[in-house]
Amino acid sequence: MKTVEDLRTRIKELSSQTVEFSKKATEFASNNNFEQAKQFRQQARDASKQCQALIRELNSQVES
Repeated sequence: MKTVEDLRTRIKELSSQTVEFSKKATEFASNNNFEQAKQFRQQARDASKQCQALIRELNSQVES
């Protein structure tokens, strides 16, 4: 089990990654590189899902 501070730090990192991947996906899509954009969208989704799971874990730790 991770500490609350570890969780908060990782959540911030994953949030930043999600934003970066989304920006890159938009950039590649605007340059008609749809395959690369698709890969970045998938990475953004994955990072977002991991972030959501950690937020749930953080909330359960804070509540107990």
